[in-house]
Amino acid sequence: MRNPVTPEGYEALVSQLHHEKSIVRLQIVRDIEEARAHGDISENSEFEDAKERQAACDGRIRMLESALASAEVIDILKVPATDRAVFGCWVTIEHVDSGEQRMYRIVGEGQADADNNLISFRSPIGKALIGKSEGDEVEVITPSGKVTYEIVGVNYSKDAP
Repeated sequence: MRNPVTPEGYEALVSQLHHEKSIVRLQIVRDIEEARAHGDISENSEFEDAKERQAACDGRIRMLESALASAEVIDILKVPATDRAVFGCWVTIEHVDSGEQRMYRIVGEGQADADNNLISFRSPIGKALIGKSEGDEVEVITPSGKVTYEIVGVNYSKDAP
């Protein structure tokens, strides 16, 4: 299954993988060697801790390699701009009742970060926005109930407008 990511999301995965392989894993190997040098490893908590960290690191590496192997990079700068919300674009929405405006970029699951206004295309609001145009109203089911937003802007840039 292909996993859509922005170019920035792809580069972040590459960077994380490089960090895990070239820094974290090498430090763990050094820690294991140092723990072994202390003698009997059967009751050596430093050795056990390092082996657990090694297993966790190997799991992260496998996960990152899998994410990269299935990544489908979608560059918003190469998509013909329209007024429709698509993967990678910024969407400004207005809460119909309160008038409060928010701006989100629709990104891949691994790149989502609500604190930085990055929402997954698979999130309830991401699903509601995809394919809609400026002026459209969308309903989103939230924990506190149904909320209606109006799309007031769609921007095809990689940086916040």
